[in-house]
Amino acid sequence: MGVSKEVMERLRRLEIPFNRFGVDRFGVSRKHLKHALGFLTWFYRHYFRVKVVGIDHVPPRGRAMLIGNHSGGVAIDAAMVLVSLMMEMDPPRLGHSMAEKFISQVPFLAEWTNRCGQLSGLPEHATKLLEDERLLLVFPEGAKGTAKLYRDRHSLVDFGTGFMRLALQTGTPIVPFAFLGGGEAIPTVHNAYGLGKLFGAPYVPVTPYLLALPLPARLHILYGEPLRFEGTGNEEDEVILDYVNQTKERIAELIERGRKIRRGELTGSPEASS
Repeated sequence: MGVSKEVMERLRRLEIPFNRFGVDRFGVSRKHLKHALGFLTWFYRHYFRVKVVGIDHVPPRGRAMLIGNHSGGVAIDAAMVLVSLMMEMDPPRLGHSMAEKFISQVPFLAEWTNRCGQLSGLPEHATKLLEDERLLLVFPEGAKGTAKLYRDRHSLVDFGTGFMRLALQTGTPIVPFAFLGGGEAIPTVHNAYGLGKLFGAPYVPVTPYLLALPLPARLHILYGEPLRFEGTGNEEDEVILDYVNQTKERIAELIERGRKIRRGELTGSPEASS
């Protein structure tokens, strides 16, 4: 599978200060990005046929945190969100996510995630990225979010609060988003936690066809207007929880809007274009 001209043009316009070796200060490699983006864009365009709404809410430059829901037993949500930033924005932007700790234990996967800008989930990494005016992708549901079963695919589990304190400490706006379709792509009916421990992962999702290989389900990403909260990050827990719940409510609204769009596409109703 070759790298398309579109992908090469997007990489050329990426506003990242690569050195003469094609590597930036965080270890992001243009070469690794080229191959990863070429591979993932094919799935984005042709396999999942991702539809994006509201991409203009993501700032074209400057720091921001993208906060959204997990959908699907593995991280296809993060991958497709990152591709949307590269392929739909003008200028294209590289998003940085905080990778699960177990990924750093897998040699090949660890190298590629790091070289593509996805760093281990340490607070100091997140702070440095935001101070460098980057986009930070965070799923506050954590591993419990990816562990949602098919019947719960449109629900939200408890959010962590660390992202909100970080946003306040760094003066970073929050762009809420909803990701839909992951539950259809990987319809999890059971999570094998014991098996996951053998591989150093939180769990292994089990589907009706056993393996967690994604089906070609249509995916949707809806971005909402940026949220800005006042504070220093040292507020009482009640204040932080209130801000977190406001963010969570906005994401729930975007999920419901996305469900209407998906129903409209199935029935041919005008909701599909709303």
